[in-house]
Amino acid sequence: MFRQIFAPPIFEDDEKTRIAALLNSILWAVILIGAVYTIVAPIILGQYFSAILTASIVIIGLTARQLMVRGYIRAAAVILLAVFNLVLIISIIISDGIFGASYFGLVMTTVIAGVLLGGRSAYIVAIINSLMGLGIMLAQNSLPDTLIPQTPVTFFSSLVVYVFFIAALLQASARGFDKLLENLRNAQEELTRKNQELQAFSANLENTVTSRTAELDAANQRIERRASQFEAISQVSRVINQAREIESLLPQVTQVISQQFGFYHVGVFLMDANSEYAVLIAANSSGGQKMLARNHKLKVGQTGIVGYVAGTGLPRIALDTGADAIYFNNPDLPETRSEMALPLLRQGREIIGVLDVQSREQNAYNQEDVRILTTLADQVSIAIENARLFEQSQQALQEAETFYRGNLKDGWMRFTRSKQIMGVQRRSLRTSFLSEPVDIPGMHEAVRSGSVYRRVEENENSTRLTFPMKLRGQVVGVLNVKSGADHTWSRDEMDIISAIMERAALSIENARLLEESRKVAEREHAIGEISTKISAGTEIEAILRTAVRELGAHISGAQVTVEIGDGEK
Repeated sequence: MFRQIFAPPIFEDDEKTRIAALLNSILWAVILIGAVYTIVAPIILGQYFSAILTASIVIIGLTARQLMVRGYIRAAAVILLAVFNLVLIISIIISDGIFGASYFGLVMTTVIAGVLLGGRSAYIVAIINSLMGLGIMLAQNSLPDTLIPQTPVTFFSSLVVYVFFIAALLQASARGFDKLLENLRNAQEELTRKNQELQAFSANLENTVTSRTAELDAANQRIERRASQFEAISQVSRVINQAREIESLLPQVTQVISQQFGFYHVGVFLMDANSEYAVLIAANSSGGQKMLARNHKLKVGQTGIVGYVAGTGLPRIALDTGADAIYFNNPDLPETRSEMALPLLRQGREIIGVLDVQSREQNAYNQEDVRILTTLADQVSIAIENARLFEQSQQALQEAETFYRGNLKDGWMRFTRSKQIMGVQRRSLRTSFLSEPVDIPGMHEAVRSGSVYRRVEENENSTRLTFPMKLRGQVVGVLNVKSGADHTWSRDEMDIISAIMERAALSIENARLLEESRKVAEREHAIGEISTKISAGTEIEAILRTAVRELGAHISGAQVTVEIGDGEK
């Protein structure tokens, strides 16, 4: 409790708290020493007026402390200093002037001003006190009667009070300086600790930056590698889109994968017709070319990593070929230290081949390589399947075209014979239809070459041009034009004739198809009518009679006989 009463107030401002601690010590020194002197002076020394002056200082001290507690530090210091200095001057005047003990009390006010208000205030108070002392000295002889007689006892007691007060003031100042020094030491230690923490943080930061830089470099390398891998996928996709034949597609795929991934050997194996061997179809390395030259193949499920993958349909990776029991040591690829084989699957099920990649380094593949190469393997599988489908479609198209050409030629022959028109001929102004083929000069050459045949007949002084009549690339007839020898055929005339012949061939084809369609429709209609009439009968004699009658009606001049059974009795 007493500690709380005597404790100085604490403020947010450290400097304000420091000054308050000094002022608190000075005030309590003034209050306690003044209170003791106020009690002792009239009882022991008989100095009633001195006790009154000291009591006024105690009252001012208590008032100043209340101001200090409320935060008015400077106002409390100024009031204490002013009243204390005034009381001392009054005491000097009424206690034998400068020869009294009170004069030495001005030293205390000067020290208090310096401690509480700063050095400039100390100088100001010192000047004021010096001037007041000078004035009192000059008016020493005219001072009023002494109210506080100066006896040795009063002189000694005043000096004792001033000495103890100065000691308390010095103790307060020393305590403040000690606190300040302690704060400085704490600040220095805190600063040292912060510097050590900063140095440790700087070292950790350097290590972190170094680590992050290494991680960033590694990430950039991974990003560059992944970008290269995606570029490989893109290039393989372009190759797949451009190449239609397996013979040109697979060598390009092996070259692209080798260049983009840095594998020194890339090979593509396809299953043979019996799925007994995996046959090397394409490779990029020089060893691979030797293997292609001797038709290299591996037994499915028995020989090497490729044979294992071809038999199981599962990927196989040998990060160290020397430690892999399945690895096949190929003398054409002696530098291999890592090998990965991936299955080529049709529609994700049927094994059609194996993608084989080999590296000169151990542990050359990571999970990202496996994923990317698996994607490439799927693309290669699709490309192989598309190429095979393209070849099959091309072959089917060629067969269809061959069949169409033969059917077209037969259809035109039947059509012209049914119409008994083999062609048309125009001489001068007369046009006549041909019922039999005629010998046209250059006909065979025009049909064989598919181009215009030109012939100059000098004896007749004329020129003959034989144009092939084409329908969808198939020659179905010829056009022969005879003109004078002096006539020069222009390019426009040739184009006009070719266009007319093309239109004529197309129109004839449409007419032929229409005629065949009409005949098919009539035939189906007749079959439908006969079937309806036959279906209407319920007795065998009526059904047979209807069938014979209808067939005889539709086949003119025919004798129709229907016999039931196999002709045996």
